[in-house]
Amino acid sequence: MGPELIVPPIFSPIPPAIHPRHADIDVQTAAWAETFRIGSEELRSRLVRHDIGTFCARILPEGREEVVSLLSDFVLWLFGVDDGHCEEGELGRRPGELAGLLHRLIRVAQNPEAPMLEDDPLAAGLRDLRLRVDRFGTAGQTARWVDALREYFFSVVWEAAHRRAGTVPDLNDYTLMRLYDGATSVVLPMLEMGHGYELQPHERDHTAVRAVAEMASFIITWDNDIFSYHKERSTKDYYLNALRVLEEERRLTPAEALDLAISQRDRVMRLFMKVSEQLAEQGSPQLRQYLHSLGCFIRGAQDWGISSVRYTTPDDPANMPSVFTDTPTDDSDEPLDIPSISWWWGLLPTRNATPGGRVPSQQSAQSKGLVGGR
Repeated sequence: MGPELIVPPIFSPIPPAIHPRHADIDVQTAAWAETFRIGSEELRSRLVRHDIGTFCARILPEGREEVVSLLSDFVLWLFGVDDGHCEEGELGRRPGELAGLLHRLIRVAQNPEAPMLEDDPLAAGLRDLRLRVDRFGTAGQTARWVDALREYFFSVVWEAAHRRAGTVPDLNDYTLMRLYDGATSVVLPMLEMGHGYELQPHERDHTAVRAVAEMASFIITWDNDIFSYHKERSTKDYYLNALRVLEEERRLTPAEALDLAISQRDRVMRLFMKVSEQLAEQGSPQLRQYLHSLGCFIRGAQDWGISSVRYTTPDDPANMPSVFTDTPTDDSDEPLDIPSISWWWGLLPTRNATPGGRVPSQQSAQSKGLVGGR
């Protein structure tokens, strides 16, 4: 396998934070997983040791405890799907059959009363999650949660096709797939629920707001690929990871791929901070809260990534950093050479005749035909 990679301290300008009830939320999620028998007994025993409640307490450090607990149960459920069916299960190499199962689960999410998968623990858990989403969210947030779940399912079927064929996608396709198969977009409606507000469409669907959410997804998933590379590379099974994609496409060594992946995420992190600041100056208090929560999501995933046994793998320790750095390895404002996301850099004010990140008021959005984004 070659020499062991040493992951250096990663650039993070976002301060850490955690909900004071994080330990209780961890315990509650472990109990929820047992109640609904999420995954096999072996998988479940692994998942409840991964501090998922602590992770979600970092995403919503000042959020309503009931929603933090809901998010924690949901993230564990997602790992039950991803680890149990996609990564480790037979369906992970049968995209057609996987698509059928996931479509049935989507039906359960849409209509919990539908007589579908009535003896399936994942479906039972999803019914409970959906009822709680209804309790703490609006009808619009519930609909967006279901839609984002569909996006996630669609992307993991795409990944399963690569797993079956043993192929590695090119960087552009992988980047696009990773914006969704990391399940980050499914968390976004819960950021609003956690603080009891709903973004208005003229803000939520504005191009720059959608872009910063995608930037957050990119940073979170690239960081995850960096932190999980040791665990994934050590397995004898097929794995798909940003470093592997870079190794294949650019003919790089693992160390060179690590350096490039860090450079890419640093450049996106700097862009995220600039565009978020620009949006916060123009946006509503709700939008400012949403942007703050995106930052907490990024930093929470970072703190969890370097501390959870899911990635530190104590039986075969990964060379992980214990701290973060204030200095990026790449401070360029040039777009990354990845067509699916290079348009993000057009939002910088220096690249536009008018401020690209300005969020229109509802009146101006309607008069200019901007409601719903472009």
